[in-house]
Amino acid sequence: MKHTFLASAAAAFSLTFAAQPALADDHEEKDPAAEARTFSGDDIFDLTVGTDPQISPDGRQIAYVRRANDIMTDGVKSTIWLIDVASGTETPLVAGEGSHSSPRWSDDGSKLAYISTASGGGPELHVRWMRSGASANITALPEGPSGVTWSPDGTQLAFTARVPGKGLVLGATPAKPEGAEWGKPLQVIDKVTYRRDGGSYVKPGTVQLFVVSAKGGAPRQLTFGEYSNGGAVEWSPDGSKLYYSANRSEDWELEPLRAQIYSLDVASGAIAQITDRVGPDFGAQVSPDGRQIAYLGFDDVGNAFDQTNLYVMNADGSGSRQLASDLDRGIDGIEWTDSGLYASYEDDGEHRVARVSLNGNVSPLAPRIGSPYYALPYTGGQWSVSDGGAIAFTTASSVRPPDIGVSSRGRTRTLTSLNEVSLGGKDLGETRELSVTAADGTTIPAWIQLPHGYKDGDTVPMILEMHGGPYAAYGPEFSADYHLYNAAGYAVLFTNPGGSTGYGEAFADRIEDNYPISNHDELMTAVDAAIAAGYAKEDDLYVTGGSGGGILTAWVVGKTTRFKAAAAHKPVINWVSQALMADGVPFFGRYWMGGQPWERPDHYWERGPLSIVNNVTTPTLVLVGADDYRTPRSEAEQFYGALKLVGVDTALVVTPDSSHNNLSQTPSQQAARTASVIAWFDRYRKGEEASAED
Repeated sequence: MKHTFLASAAAAFSLTFAAQPALADDHEEKDPAAEARTFSGDDIFDLTVGTDPQISPDGRQIAYVRRANDIMTDGVKSTIWLIDVASGTETPLVAGEGSHSSPRWSDDGSKLAYISTASGGGPELHVRWMRSGASANITALPEGPSGVTWSPDGTQLAFTARVPGKGLVLGATPAKPEGAEWGKPLQVIDKVTYRRDGGSYVKPGTVQLFVVSAKGGAPRQLTFGEYSNGGAVEWSPDGSKLYYSANRSEDWELEPLRAQIYSLDVASGAIAQITDRVGPDFGAQVSPDGRQIAYLGFDDVGNAFDQTNLYVMNADGSGSRQLASDLDRGIDGIEWTDSGLYASYEDDGEHRVARVSLNGNVSPLAPRIGSPYYALPYTGGQWSVSDGGAIAFTTASSVRPPDIGVSSRGRTRTLTSLNEVSLGGKDLGETRELSVTAADGTTIPAWIQLPHGYKDGDTVPMILEMHGGPYAAYGPEFSADYHLYNAAGYAVLFTNPGGSTGYGEAFADRIEDNYPISNHDELMTAVDAAIAAGYAKEDDLYVTGGSGGGILTAWVVGKTTRFKAAAAHKPVINWVSQALMADGVPFFGRYWMGGQPWERPDHYWERGPLSIVNNVTTPTLVLVGADDYRTPRSEAEQFYGALKLVGVDTALVVTPDSSHNNLSQTPSQQAARTASVIAWFDRYRKGEEASAED
């Protein structure tokens, strides 16, 4: 019963920094040693990230996925490695051709399941017998599996996979003559959610639940029909039932928050609904004795955001009650082993794990968990627990991407050093906490990452960089973007303004029904605090952010002229088009805007940056992924077009084949994207008369 949970980090030359740093002469001889110590876009290719740590049931070994950027393919290679916990010895377990991921231990630790593309086709389910080292591909499916879970006796595996469907057909095309070359067939769409960010246009079909013998053979499909089934799949201790979540409501396409927990009798295929609330329930974890089920969920009251709570109920669904109700933090992952019930959550810019007793007591544990999202300093992370209570986790650091750590019997250790060779010789930025208080007395968490060699009392050019979400959080984590900014001489101010998670429901609700309007004053207060602390000067400020931070960038430049230049990544500029074109059509209007565009037109307009674009004078770069369906490309293009019409200096940067997630970009694209922002800021930092090539 091992699981991994996601929650849903440089300068290389010493300078004496002044308000306007001297610019290097293009003909000045450069110091190769100093250049070698500078963090650059080339160094992104050298980054390796430890992810998905899965500790064996006896706590002696950890299988994890090592994700290494590859300069020759401009991509990522994923391999599975094994760590001996006692000695720290690492050995490659599954490498070679293809991509290898999602290691999952059988309950007795004798076998490891994983997903691999070693055959050269799509993802396939493999099993490795640990004692012999032999492995086999045991699936034969048209599409790859996910959510792989072992039966308690180790004889079967449950998983989910998409089952193709036919889709709506309207009319018929003429018969195609042999050898003719025709255009592509029509695309007929009749689903509410017809495209998903990172997954392109949705193919006809549904996600269904399967079981397969661990020795191979044909899988058996357990669920059918028009509903997608899946989420976290959990076996009962006796192996007779599976628990999973699904939205099987009558209006499932228009009710995005109606998933419930179901049980499925493996022998008969009979399905029974276990939870029933107006709101989502998911993430079932069965107690070792099989009598109780812990799960996550919340009541849907129509808010843009609700914290996810932890509940426990009897195995038949009766007697449900909330646990840890005094914690006031959103629970994002749970695991129930012989050693107890564990939960993870964001807390004050960190990601933590705690033991939760059945009387609701919360006992935070030592690990500080780090996010594998190395582009920006988001909180989050991955972890798993052994039967004895040892925790394997991804580590957190502002100067290294995540390694793999373990915490057991009061001792916490980092077991890997994946980037020590590549980053050990780099001069990286320094992160400091900054005290910021909003006008109403509320603390606004904030940090500033300073270029290497910063001396107290110096001022440096400063970038305000704002996180997306907006219901997410930053923390002192590794960020490749920030270290590139530092290397170019910029400090980076980053905050968790109202709406950020990990500070309680009330703090998140500061932006309910007003985002992005209320964040502006909080962000400007953070800028004022950085200036008051002596880090920056008023005439050397820049602003950027992505997604929710892109919205805020577009809003900020319409409200103030204090920034010399701006860069809005994947912004929302027009809430009407966002609500009707994003990959969450049933969600954005109803929950974020409190109604549909035709019901609240004035509200949509006043909360959109388009309404104040005529105030913008700040030179503003606009960036977006070509295949972004979360904040669609059309939003960025509207902003670019509007800026052109009002006479603002602007340019549009489109990343090919990129979705909303920055890590969907290749390493070279990541480096080029950040370089374009630095070049844009440098252009106005040096003076508007400078050429674009400066």
